[in-house]
Amino acid sequence: MTEIVIFGTGSFAEVAYRYLTTDSEYDVVAFTADEEYIQNETLLGCPVVVFKEVAAEYPPSEYDMFVAIAYTNMNHLRTQTCQRAKKCGYDLVSYVASDVDLWDGVNIGENCFIFEDQTVQPFVEIGNNVILWSGNHLGHHSTIESNCFVASQAVISGHVTIGEYSFVGVNATITDGVTIADHSLVGAQALITKDTEQGGVYAGNEASLRGSESREFL
Repeated sequence: MTEIVIFGTGSFAEVAYRYLTTDSEYDVVAFTADEEYIQNETLLGCPVVVFKEVAAEYPPSEYDMFVAIAYTNMNHLRTQTCQRAKKCGYDLVSYVASDVDLWDGVNIGENCFIFEDQTVQPFVEIGNNVILWSGNHLGHHSTIESNCFVASQAVISGHVTIGEYSFVGVNATITDGVTIADHSLVGAQALITKDTEQGGVYAGNEASLRGSESREFL
């Protein structure tokens, strides 16, 4: 088994530990964080090491790392931490839940975490440092670029592109062919039918009566 260190001491780090130790080929041996975020010497039975000292105790020639930070600052904090880990020489691992069926040709980058109950259709591309919480649908020929976070139960239709540093909230729906621009924040239950603008915040999905004869629409 590959031995790894988890960067992080928060709830995502704890959840990642449970998944990695019960449903992967990885063996979590320690946690690490910057000194100001460490409150205890151990977490879930593993030592917690100050990041500036971790390479001495767990050298990157022998251990890999996963950065378990959520979407703080639109994923920038996680991205910056990945860069720090790589600068120290660590390889960043990715996790895919065992019940996720991946078609041949689906590419997944480093430091990704793909939870259970995903539908990932053919020709999907997933960049580096992408978190897909449980229960999402990723339509065919869609791309999730690097440094994104997709919460649970989102529907991402076919030929969609989600730009870097974007966040997609719970139960959001993105229709076919839409491009989500970099740094877009798509709120919970939002329905996105048109391309977004960079840095835009999109929320709300209020249905209204558009006609009285449904067969005219489908």
